[in-house]
Amino acid sequence: MNTTAYTLAASGSALGMAVIVVGGVLITAALIYAVQYGIRIRRSEARRPGRGKRPARPGSGPVHETREQRAPHEMGGGERLGPHELRPTGGTPSGDQHRPRWDSGSSGSFGGGGPA
Repeated sequence: MNTTAYTLAASGSALGMAVIVVGGVLITAALIYAVQYGIRIRRSEARRPGRGKRPARPGSGPVHETREQRAPHEMGGGERLGPHELRPTGGTPSGDQHRPRWDSGSSGSFGGGGPA
C-alpha cells in the first residue's frame, strides 16, 4: 500500500486550511484597526452644534414654494430648429393659472379603459 499520495494530499489541505485561517485573522485584525482608527478620527473632530446654535426658522414663518403655470415659447414656422436654437421651456407666466386636468372618464394613460 502506497500512502505517499494520501500524505501529500492531506498535508496540502492542511496547509490550505492554515492559509485560510491566517488570512481570516489578518482580515479581522485589519477591520478592528479600521474601526478603532475611525473612532479616534471622530473624537478629534469638532463637536456638532448645540440646540441654540443650529439654524432657526425665519420669524416670518416657513418658506413656501411657488407654483405657477408657464406658457410655452412659440416655435417658429416652416424650418427645423437645431439644439443651439432652442430656448428654455416655459418662458413667461401663463394667463390661465389653473392646472390642466385629464378629461373626465379617462385615466390619462394609453389604453386606460375610458370611453371609446
